[in-house]
Amino acid sequence: MNTAIKETQFQFPEQTDFYKGKVRDVYMFQDQIAVVATDRISAFDVVLPLPIPYKGQVLNQIAAKFLEATSEIVPNWVTSIPDPNVTIGKKCEPFKVEMVIRGYLAGHAWREYKAGKRSICGVSLPEGLKENDKLPTPIITPTTKADQGHDEDISREEILNQGIVSPEDYAILEKYTRALFLKGTDMAAEKGLILVDTKYEFGKYKDEILLIDEVHTPDSSRYFYAEGYQKNQEAGLPQKQLSKEFVRQWLISNGFQGKDGQKVPNMPNKIVNDISERYIELYEKITGEPFKKADNSEMMERIKKSIASNI
Repeated sequence: MNTAIKETQFQFPEQTDFYKGKVRDVYMFQDQIAVVATDRISAFDVVLPLPIPYKGQVLNQIAAKFLEATSEIVPNWVTSIPDPNVTIGKKCEPFKVEMVIRGYLAGHAWREYKAGKRSICGVSLPEGLKENDKLPTPIITPTTKADQGHDEDISREEILNQGIVSPEDYAILEKYTRALFLKGTDMAAEKGLILVDTKYEFGKYKDEILLIDEVHTPDSSRYFYAEGYQKNQEAGLPQKQLSKEFVRQWLISNGFQGKDGQKVPNMPNKIVNDISERYIELYEKITGEPFKKADNSEMMERIKKSIASNI
């Protein structure tokens, strides 16, 4: 198995703070941040014990491509990408919500619908839908952004009533979310894919709202193959997916959904390698380009140098 990046623990002279997310290590400076996409993998808001080789590089490089491709419709935080696993950008104050948008009834939304709910985050859904059906129109179903533990569904009304986001800013977040989803949908279609659902995060930098974090990656998005979609729906068959859902399904089949009292199952080396290969497949399908594995022989030194020389 190739060496994978489970965590980084650098110290830089101008560093002001450090934040360890589920997947990313964030080094903060006066006006900038350096984000290292590690090979950690999370599911059901739990970080799994083993890292996945090249996963961080896949996420960082897919995000880079989509951030550049969407920068004309929504400004973003990125200033440079000096390493396959590193992005440097503006230090923003994040909004405490994640903007989830869904074009199809899949994943969490389907599980809620199947359980009998006909309203998700204050958005009503019609009767008679099947798993993976296209929704009449894309719906925004925000979640709270938890520092620890699970993100929770929240409605637009609750966000405004609790003062989490101002009405003026929230209107911009919704506008940007819909514009990004439309662009992502068009880009996916060019590759024979359907963008099913995704999430966006935003922050403020000097009073300007910017798109932050990743965008349209397999960790933040769900894709179906367009070919065969309609036939599978009519036959009641599962859709072929490009997303992290295959990891969730493996966990569910091994008795884990992130619920209290459940233990993360051991991940055999074969599963780790299979997940790594799937992420590389996702990269090549989503971008239409071959994946070039970074030289990970001295990866910690490589990553540290890339940050030190670009801050």
